[in-house]
Amino acid sequence: MSKPKQSKRRTRRKFNDEFKADVVALVRDGQSVADVSRNLDLTSSAVRAWIERADAAQESPISDDDKAELKRLRAENKRLRQERDILAKALLREGVDVKCDFVDAEKAAFPIRRLCKVLELSPKTYYARRSRAKSARALGDEQLLVLIRAVFEESRETYGSPRVHAALAADDVRVGRKRVARLMRQAGLAVRPKRGFRCTTTVRDPEHSVAPNTLDRQFSVKALNVAWVTDVTYVPTDEGWLYLATIIDLFNREVVGYAMSSTNDQLLTAKALRLALAEHQPPAGMIHHSDRGSTYTAGDYRDLLADNGIECSMSRKGDCWDNSVAESFFATLKKELVHRTRFATRQQARVAIFEYIEVFYNRQRLHSTIGYKTPTQVRLDNTGRVGC
Repeated sequence: MSKPKQSKRRTRRKFNDEFKADVVALVRDGQSVADVSRNLDLTSSAVRAWIERADAAQESPISDDDKAELKRLRAENKRLRQERDILAKALLREGVDVKCDFVDAEKAAFPIRRLCKVLELSPKTYYARRSRAKSARALGDEQLLVLIRAVFEESRETYGSPRVHAALAADDVRVGRKRVARLMRQAGLAVRPKRGFRCTTTVRDPEHSVAPNTLDRQFSVKALNVAWVTDVTYVPTDEGWLYLATIIDLFNREVVGYAMSSTNDQLLTAKALRLALAEHQPPAGMIHHSDRGSTYTAGDYRDLLADNGIECSMSRKGDCWDNSVAESFFATLKKELVHRTRFATRQQARVAIFEYIEVFYNRQRLHSTIGYKTPTQVRLDNTGRVGC
């Protein structure tokens, strides 16, 4: 007789003011309270309370009439953006057959009647063409393409065919990887190419001592909180650089701590470390690996590691491969977010990076190294802990 399942006790979570401000910024940026609450594993009442406190802290100069006009303009702007996107994609297309094919390809993203109107195509013509008999294979491809497109768009257009195939398999959709690749290629569903960049955030201090390379590129570990890797990168904005420090658990590739600042200094890296320590409470003896930058070799940072019983490991001089997991995360962040967006302000970049890490990367994005699962999924499978 099997034992009854024990219910998992929900761990009470604490949030600092900065986290609350970032959550409020996501809602004000256009996401619904329900979506933000679900994506970050929060209660809707808590998110609304944070929004009310933020609103109470500053008086809004917008009148009721202005608010109504703003709502109307936003709806109009959304409609115009949709029509602009449709026209841009259909610019080089002509002929009824081609237009009908375009409607088939884009109907998951736009209303059919709006597509027909913008393309000057009669809905009757479109539906008449759709009623023609098609082969079972063609019908199957059409149905499968709808699922593929949904996965691709949910991934923020960052998944290639291997990850799309893995996502479909997780939903019990049985299909070959080559067929997924063919349909994506025919539909033009391609990930944007990665732009090259050279990050030069490592500034050494010859007066600081360095730690040996204890990790020694052993990037596969058998449990959580066995080894963390950390690094700093920069994000361009019209106001100047925004520096980002992250800490990643090698077991599930989760970003366990991060901080952002206009200055690349020890305060930035120490803040990321303190947040990771408070949230995940690693055991004594865990390895912390970094490069030889002065923000990591500084005495205060080394003391913070020692006070928590953490062993310090550092890359060899000029060898970026010793910290390739951290470098790989930054390359992914740049490809999937930074290179797609021009940030007017550091705050705009802050909110976007917060949302990318907390909502998408840790909780939604499938990671090939951990068997096409999400970092949060792997952590919950190994701890049963609710929240992050």
